Amino acid sequence: MVGTTEQGDYGFGLMYSYAHRFWSVNGETTSLTEIGPDDDIHLMASVWDSETQTILPETGLSVEIYRDSELISQEAIYPMLSQPMGFHYGANFGLDGDGTYDVRLSVGGLSTRRTDLFQDRFEQPVTARIPFEYRESKRDNISFRRLEDAGSPGAVDPMAMEMLPGSIVPRADVLPGRVVGTGSTDGAVFVTTVLDSPPAGVIGQGQYLAVSARSQYNRMVLPAMSLSAAQTRDGEILSKQRLTRTLDPSLGYHYGAVVDAVQSGDKLTLSPTLQPQTARHEGYETAFGGETGAMEDINFTVNDQQSA
Repeated sequence: MVGTTEQGDYGFGLMYSYAHRFWSVNGETTSLTEIGPDDDIHLMASVWDSETQTILPETGLSVEIYRDSELISQEAIYPMLSQPMGFHYGANFGLDGDGTYDVRLSVGGLSTRRTDLFQDRFEQPVTARIPFEYRESKRDNISFRRLEDAGSPGAVDPMAMEMLPGSIVPRADVLPGRVVGTGSTDGAVFVTTVLDSPPAGVIGQGQYLAVSARSQYNRMVLPAMSLSAAQTRDGEILSKQRLTRTLDPSLGYHYGAVVDAVQSGDKLTLSPTLQPQTARHEGYETAFGGETGAMEDINFTVNDQQSA
């Protein structure tokens, strides 16, 4: 852990480890980024709402690293998923030896739809500064372990970092509305809830269909995917539409749309048409679309008596 700070509506946290290989995602294609000969560290950052401690995906985070006012490196770093950290931003960087650095983290205005108390927030670009004291010997003392059962179903436990909020989404039983179905595909779990009316900031009249996407084992948020939903009743398609990426104080980051009404017995089909556009650490390179680029549809029948 390097440090944390607040600037405007945002909280920032900065961490580092030894350089990692990772897989970047572009549409349905993944590509391996190997450790470069000049890579000294894997720099990681988290960004969250300073009031609610909600992690903020899709901020377009960029990093500049200075030493004695000299720019050492700059890059728009990747949104990433890892088993221990969940969602964060990260990339490998080269440094100029041991010493003190000034890291500047910049976010643009959030383009994700925002609802309720988030409606008028996260609109302005902000830059935060965190000093970074680097020692190669300290980096080399960061512990790691090799798993003997790598590739087996499961996930390592999330890291406990008291200074940072986690990227864990709400449990199904605390989501607003009524949970009408849950399904999974390729390590991703989709919990679907229906609210009687849309949250403030969503245009339209009717009920609100919200899908909370999370990892299978640790309930980590899965952002930046394209997700569609089709509703069928008695063999007739009532609606078929793309769900909008949305950030809400109660629902968290989710995918949502206004629908006329959802009744018990309706059939819902969730179609992930584009996997999460986030880079992957080792252990997640084959999950959530991963190297195949495809995630199967999820089908379920609405059951108003379903336990959340």
